[in-house]
Amino acid sequence: MEKVVRERVFPASLDSLADIRAFILEEDGVEERLPPKRVAHLDVALEEIVVNICSYAYETPPGELTIRVEESVESFAVEFVDNGVAFDPLAMNEPDVKRPLEERDAGGLGILLVRRMMDEVHYSRKGALNTLRILVNTPRMS
Repeated sequence: MEKVVRERVFPASLDSLADIRAFILEEDGVEERLPPKRVAHLDVALEEIVVNICSYAYETPPGELTIRVEESVESFAVEFVDNGVAFDPLAMNEPDVKRPLEERDAGGLGILLVRRMMDEVHYSRKGALNTLRILVNTPRMS
């Protein structure tokens, strides 16, 4: 399989979540290429990322969210690109999940889940664009 790249622009709105999910998970048989557990992890990660971008990236919503999917024999990657406010979620301290709930600061659990469920997570800011890239290694078929 050669590298396949698909890209589409969506309104950065929670109303787009179902369409974004379908674009990422249902086109090109992704659910058939990855084990069910990895598909579930990818689904949780994409929802956390999209909800955060739609909720916080734009001062006057909705902005735009570009989704770029790259598939190869080795991996399945998704890039989330927006031109909202600069925000590196990977620079945030991980929440202390061992502390009692009432003693913890709000937030941070979504990106913690993304970090733990994905094989790779990268953030970059180039010009006015935030890019968050998640990657799942594709299991080798024997």
